[in-house]
Amino acid sequence: MTQVVNEQHIYVADLNELSVDIGKKLTISSVEIALFRQENGEVLAVENRCPHKGGVLSDGIVSGEHVFCPMHDWKIDLRKGEAVAPDVGCVKTYDVSIIEDKVYLLIS
Repeated sequence: MTQVVNEQHIYVADLNELSVDIGKKLTISSVEIALFRQENGEVLAVENRCPHKGGVLSDGIVSGEHVFCPMHDWKIDLRKGEAVAPDVGCVKTYDVSIIEDKVYLLIS
């Protein structure tokens, strides 16, 4: 359930709803976003479509700060949104804030 906090910060989940290294898909205004909780508790968010053939990144395998697309195994950097060489392409990244164990996205 998403909740608009103000024009740009949107509540998207409680931190305990996100499993470490397991993607979670959410939709905000018809845009699919993938959330990934890291081992250190940080949450990273990217557009939920691989730049190669549109694979669903939230279904991918997470390794550290990267996710592997489930369709063709492209490795995507979750901080930068960039495909790791030799692949080329990128996805949009989103800023995430965690306040009192609530996860918020900054949508601009």
